[in-house]
Parts: sequence; C-alpha cells; structure tokens
Amino acid sequence: MSELRSMIERYSQDKEALERFYDVPHSRVSIDRRRSFAESWGEALSELGFEGLGVDGRVDYHLLQNHLDGELANREVEESRLTEVTEVLPFLPDLVRLEEDRRAMARLGSEETGRRLGEIAVRVAQTAEALDPEESSASPSLPRLERARQALEAVLPLLKSWRTHYAGYRPEFDWWLRAPYRKVRKGLKSCLKAVKARLDDDQLVGDPIGRPALERAIGHQYIPYGPEDLIAMGERQMAWCTERMLEVSRELGCGDDWKAALEKVKDRHEPLGRQHELVEDLAREAIEYVDEHVLVTVDALCRETWTIDMIDQEGQKRLPFLGYGGQKILVSYPTRGMDLEAAQMAVRANNEHFTRAVTHHELIPGHHLQIYMAQRHRAYRQVFRTPFLSEGWCLHWELLLWDRGFARGPEDRVGMLFWLMHRCARIGVSLRFHLGEMSPDEMVDHLVEQVGHERDAARSEVRRYIGDAYGPLYQCAYMIGALQMRALYRELVTEGELGDRDFHDAVLRQGPIPIELLRAGLRRELLAPDHRASWEFGG
Repeated sequence: MSELRSMIERYSQDKEALERFYDVPHSRVSIDRRRSFAESWGEALSELGFEGLGVDGRVDYHLLQNHLDGELANREVEESRLTEVTEVLPFLPDLVRLEEDRRAMARLGSEETGRRLGEIAVRVAQTAEALDPEESSASPSLPRLERARQALEAVLPLLKSWRTHYAGYRPEFDWWLRAPYRKVRKGLKSCLKAVKARLDDDQLVGDPIGRPALERAIGHQYIPYGPEDLIAMGERQMAWCTERMLEVSRELGCGDDWKAALEKVKDRHEPLGRQHELVEDLAREAIEYVDEHVLVTVDALCRETWTIDMIDQEGQKRLPFLGYGGQKILVSYPTRGMDLEAAQMAVRANNEHFTRAVTHHELIPGHHLQIYMAQRHRAYRQVFRTPFLSEGWCLHWELLLWDRGFARGPEDRVGMLFWLMHRCARIGVSLRFHLGEMSPDEMVDHLVEQVGHERDAARSEVRRYIGDAYGPLYQCAYMIGALQMRALYRELVTEGELGDRDFHDAVLRQGPIPIELLRAGLRRELLAPDHRASWEFGG
C-alpha cells in the first residue's frame, strides 16, 4: 500500500471539484486559480518526508510531483493562447467576465450590467467589421483564426446561458439587457461568419509548439531522448517493416512492389452493412486467442460488457478507422450521404485484414481490458495517465501477436505491417510538424506515399495530429510506448522469470502511468528523491 494513496485521492477529488467550478472557457480567472491550486499542492508535497517512503510511495511521489509540474506548464500554454485569441477578439475578456461575476455570485445591478453589455456590443461590432474579408485584407494567421472560431463557438452558448439565468425571474434585468444582448449575439455571429469565411472547412490548420516546449513535453514523460532520437527510432522501425512488407509482397506475387500487395489486400472488404459483424467475429477471435495461450487474465465481466457503434460521416473526418470509447468499439464504414469516392476509400481503408490487425488493439487485450483494469487496480493513479502506456500497451500486443504468428496468411501480415508502418510514420510527421519542419499537407503526402493510406484517411489522421484534442506527443506515443513495453517485456519475461500472463497482469495492476516509473514499481526499485528520466530503452 502506498503511503501517498490517500493524498493523491484527495488531490484528484479536489481537482475535479475545482475544474467543475472553474470551467468558463477562455477565462484568465480560471487559469490563475488552477495555477495557484497546483502550486499549493506542490508545497504540500514538498513537506513530506521522502526518505521514509517505500517503493510504491516513492513512485507516487514522483508521479504527483511530475504531474504538478505539467499542470503549471499547461497553465503557461493556456495563458499564451488566451493572449493570442484576445488579440483577434479583444472583447473576449469582458464578455467572459460577465459569467465569471455570475459564478462568483456578484450582485449585479441591471442598469449597470446593461451598460457593460452595450459597450461589449460596440467592440464586437468593430471586431466583426475588422474580420470581414470584404472590409479588410489584413488577416490573423490561420492557427489564430481557428482558435478564434473555437472561442466564438464556445461563448455563444455561454452568453445565452448567462442571460437565461437572470431574465426569467428578474423582469427589470431583461428590460435593460434585451437590446444590448441582441446586439452582442448578432455581432458574435457576424464575427463567426467572418472568421469562417477566412477558413476553408477542409483546410488542415495546426499550431506547432516549437522545440523548447517539445523537449519539455518529452522529459515530462520520463523519456531520456530528444526529438531527433525518437524520429530515428521510428525510422529504424520503419526500415524493418519495409523489409518485411517486401517479403510478403513477393509471397503474394507482387515482386518488390509492396504497394501493389497493399492494393490487393485493400480490395478484400465486407459488403455494406456487414462491417459490424466482421468486427464482432474478430474481437471474439482475439479474446479466444489470449485465453488459449494464457497471455493475460480477462475477467468475465470485462469480456461481457462491450458493444459496437458505427461512426457517422462527420466523425469519420477525424476517426477514419476503428476506435474505442465508453465500452464501445467504434467502427468506420460508408454511411448514407457519402459520395461514391469517399465510400470507396472508407471500405478500402477498413478492409478485412487491416481491421483484423487492430480490433484487438481497441478491445481485448487492448483498450477495453486496459481501462477495465485501471478502474479496479490502483485507480487513484488514473490522474497520471499517459498515452505512452495507454497506446504503447496496445501496440505492444500488435507486435507480440506478430512475433507469435497470429497472422493467418500473407494478407493478414500485410494488414499488420500496414498498421506498424503507420505507427512508425506518426513519430516523424508529428514531431517534425511541431519542430516546424513539416507542413500539414506534407504530412498527408508522407502518409499516402510511405504508408499507403487512402488520401481521405490520411487527411483525417493529420487533422487529429495537429488539432488541440490531442497532446503534441500523442501520435509518437504509440510506437515509442510499444518500444518501452517491449524492452520491459524482454527484461522481465524473455530474460527474466515472469510468464506472459503474470507480466501482463502486473503491468495492468500498476495503473496508467509513465512506463519508466511503472518499471520501477515492477522491479521494486527505491527511487531517489531527485530521480530523472534515465532508462535508455531504445537500444
């Protein structure tokens, strides 16, 4: 039992309560409060006696300290981005302050509030005019315009909610605010229309974070390498995959034209309306395989409580393949409304062999099992979750099943290799993007030419890579995390004394934490108070 468990549980509960209250978008008050919250917990942690802690307590100490450092770094990023979006939408702080005052239960006078809203309405109208392409040729950068679009789409419902709070029971409030409220809302919609006019819906817009921030993010994951080292690891893995793909291509009668082999496999897909049945069959096949070969423990409830959902047309713009969420495996395939070209790309991108190669990644023994176990073993560590374990665990299984001969024939091996090449390519394209060395369009071209993606699928992938929904290291976390897992597997199973099931069960019971610290827990190492990333797993 960790000496810090109760402290971390309290921190997590306090953090959730704070974030539920301070959830006003684009609020400097929220940023400042969450910064002071992290600082106060950092002070509390520093007062603990480190030397008296056991193995798990020391791991938890470093987890919490690292997490708090990351929270402070995130506040700096949020503050910088708020400054940037305010330069495009200068009225934003005053508009947000209305909701901040309501949350703080400030006693607002109706007439005074109406005056404030009227002043905001003037500034909103001025901004709309400045943003209108027909009125001004000057334009903010595409990343700033995209952030402005997101901000406007967030504050429009916020403003409506703010007015509703007062208008229904304070008649004089609505009397003073009716006219300025309508002007503000009309102006915000004009701003949004002007911003969208400068943005192409299909345009890939992202904002590289730069080398210093990228290096800090890598260090935060307890990885002792620089961006170029990680890119080189991906390139070495890609070279191995390409050699294997050439071997399979020759086996399929395509010579050294591995893309021809890929095309042959892409044409083997299910009829429309049958993809969910294929995924169900493949999922049960994978569960039976790990059971038969005693590779990991799967509780009866875990294998019972999952289902399948199809992804709609809009969702496939960002998730063109399989996904997982809420005990559901999410499946992409043509939907009503897709044009013929898009539908053809969807069926080819989700052919039988590509789908077989990753169904287990999303379900069992992948994400579904992983999340099930994380909720039941050291659940207090979920606040420290990292994609290097969550995605690295799943890709470790893809590699392990390759090693164990899970493929039924050369077509399955093509499917497995396609996804491995995809994971390798994600390292280079995502890190080079954030280093400012590769544009979104160049990223798409790379995925098409070097991996064999359908172009629509490649665009959907890149849209995810460069958006704000994922951290800058998320895409490289798949293969780099898998390399960490393979190095740990080699230490404790291949060269150690653990069996497959014991190893995999032990990993799942550590919680979703950085793999270097998970390794310390499994090896029962007493970490030093000044421990830094030192495990060179990439040799």
